[in-house]
Amino acid sequence: MAKSEGQKLKLLYILKYLEEYTDEAHPMTTAELISRLAAEGITCERKTIYADIAALMDFGCDIMQVSNRRGGGYYMASRDFELAELKLLVDAVQSSRFITTKKSRDLIKKLEQIAGKHDAGKLQRQVYVAGRIKTENESIYYNIDNLHRAIQENKQISFTYLEWNLQKKLVPRGDKRIVSPWALIWKDENYYLAAFDAKDNIIKHYRVDKMGSVEVLEEKREGMAIFEKIDVAAYSNQTFSMFSGEEETVTMRFPNRLVGVVLDRFGKDADLRKQDEGSFRIRAKVAVSGPFFGWMAGIGSEAEIVAPEQTVVKYKQWLQNIIDKNKE
Repeated sequence: MAKSEGQKLKLLYILKYLEEYTDEAHPMTTAELISRLAAEGITCERKTIYADIAALMDFGCDIMQVSNRRGGGYYMASRDFELAELKLLVDAVQSSRFITTKKSRDLIKKLEQIAGKHDAGKLQRQVYVAGRIKTENESIYYNIDNLHRAIQENKQISFTYLEWNLQKKLVPRGDKRIVSPWALIWKDENYYLAAFDAKDNIIKHYRVDKMGSVEVLEEKREGMAIFEKIDVAAYSNQTFSMFSGEEETVTMRFPNRLVGVVLDRFGKDADLRKQDEGSFRIRAKVAVSGPFFGWMAGIGSEAEIVAPEQTVVKYKQWLQNIIDKNKE
């Protein structure tokens, strides 16, 4: 076999070609492999291709050989991700509000490379990033990485919280904040950080895409005793749109046809009981706030807050304030 400086890379190139260009409907012949290698300055013979393919198969690569009238060839029979799995990942990336349009396109392009040349087009037809509501915070990748690192290393963070101005720019709101990060929560198409604020001695949450200049500090985290009392899954369900409010156990009544809506919000473990032939009651802890009242109002007059009385009064006053405001 003729020698060349690229001989040590030959196996890697063969694996690359099979992963990127082949599938069951598109095998690559030995002659084509030799030709592609020659373009990289690597010369070889047919028998060495056979030996290289055998070595890759011994290593664990799922390579299949097919024979047909045109000579057949080799193809990669299985990959780390099936096409259906990649479609799910593409859908998740393109629908995530906290990933910018530019980062979404970059991620989808990388997923297309995993799919291979012939399946990449099947993914591309599903891409509709343009026009979706996306964050503009391009540093979010690095911020999330710093947040994960701070949680893993048990350290506090500092950051600047951002808000939109009338010029449609994200600008700092107030001074830098220092908190102890405890959990990242994906809720209502947004990414939130649950963190302990030592100044106010409570757990707060922040939109990750509105956090700027996240830095990991050397100080150890605080607030473990408070955070350990929180069931994160239940917390995210009861905190509507992640707006804080006074936590209360509220009893609500709904018609039976809305049981799916209620379980989607509060989970299958919610305390749900039959009221009469046409309705049911549910008791759940919620953060009593505008978003909670808005959710109830959005369902309509068939959704009713039954108890406690002070929450019923607050809900009625909230509705009356809206009516009064729109009369002005």
